[in-house]
Amino acid sequence: MTDTKALVLELARKYHKEQETRGFEPGVTPILSSGAVLDEEDRGALVEAALEMRIAAGVRTRKFESEFARYFRLRKAHMVNSGSSANLLAVSALTSPKLKDLRLRPGDEAITVGAGFPTTINPLVQNGLTPVFVDVELGTYNASLAQIEAAISPRTRLIMIAHALGNPFPVAEVAELARRHDLFFIEDNCDAVGSTYQGRLTGTFGDLSTVSFYPAHHITAGEGGCVLTSSLELARIVESMRDWGRDCWCEPGTDNTCLKRFDYQLGTLPAGYDHKYIFSHVGYNLKATDLQGALALSQLRKVDDFGAARRHNWQRLRDGLADVPGLLLPRATPGSDPSWFGFALTVLPDAGFTRRDLVDFLEGRRIGTRRLFGGNITRHPAYEDVRYRIVDELVNCDTVTEDTFWIGVYPGLTKDMLDYVVESITEFCTRKG
Repeated sequence: MTDTKALVLELARKYHKEQETRGFEPGVTPILSSGAVLDEEDRGALVEAALEMRIAAGVRTRKFESEFARYFRLRKAHMVNSGSSANLLAVSALTSPKLKDLRLRPGDEAITVGAGFPTTINPLVQNGLTPVFVDVELGTYNASLAQIEAAISPRTRLIMIAHALGNPFPVAEVAELARRHDLFFIEDNCDAVGSTYQGRLTGTFGDLSTVSFYPAHHITAGEGGCVLTSSLELARIVESMRDWGRDCWCEPGTDNTCLKRFDYQLGTLPAGYDHKYIFSHVGYNLKATDLQGALALSQLRKVDDFGAARRHNWQRLRDGLADVPGLLLPRATPGSDPSWFGFALTVLPDAGFTRRDLVDFLEGRRIGTRRLFGGNITRHPAYEDVRYRIVDELVNCDTVTEDTFWIGVYPGLTKDMLDYVVESITEFCTRKG
């Protein structure tokens, strides 16, 4: 490292420390529901990557992919530009002609949950699949194994479900269910990095799993996401579709990794057509940048500490609100140890106040709240013309839509902030209940 570069990095870290804010003033300082927790090492990693001017994917992105796959003990990780892209890529990979008779085709059914974020559902619609919606359980906000099994029909080919607010659904049993019925299984792990089920990390049970690095999530790259798998066949398809759909596997900026770049004959192209410009999939450009890779690498070193903070903050809220009237408190799925994304609250029918009443009160005290994403997704205008199937009724999804919200547990929250949240909710519910 040159003296100038070392000085710039030292100044960047010093600048970060000077920007840090301290102190909490109740009712004045915002208590966010989520947010990135960035330190001087993160700033230094970004500055160092910027100094090297590698503005596309490069060595840091590849190093992150390797280390992230190792964290999960999976064989391959492919970084992309967002968690939404990760979900699109995972579903699209299963439509590849390379999978022959196993490939997903338009009209095939995919089981998912009726209450969640649209990016778990949209890739199904974009690939011509038929979403099959199942209800959730209040408290865990996940579907049960029985609900998922009841949704299987002769047309079912895929199960794709997200862990709700970091709380694992019964993922080991769902993976076994998928295996018994010869179904593909995609695990949307975007809200649950570091969560475990039966002692095993979520994100390791599916044929494919996805992660988001948006600032709200467990680690961040600003934007960004990842697709993970232990199947080398699926990994190769994911890589192709992420990189324009090309057949070539050379890294950008490199040539002739296969040593026969001008010796291929594929499709009806002339023999010797440049392999870098042969396309075997209808793909995209979903790659991340090296700056994103640099930040993700720095954040990955803190993932276990972040998870510990999330668990601690969630438990502090759970203990503090245990006796508050009018609220259904969240609970972990049996056998799980969630790295929580948020703390969900459902206002009970006999509470004496509404969700809106409580949310307005909290927002007035600068305590950030969020809905449980889309609630019953079938009630949104975006899906009015989408073909889907509902199993039984989405009764609890409707309850979530009307009565549920969540508050933050992310590592940037302090003891004083959490105590203020508990005091505020207790004051309101006790007075109104």
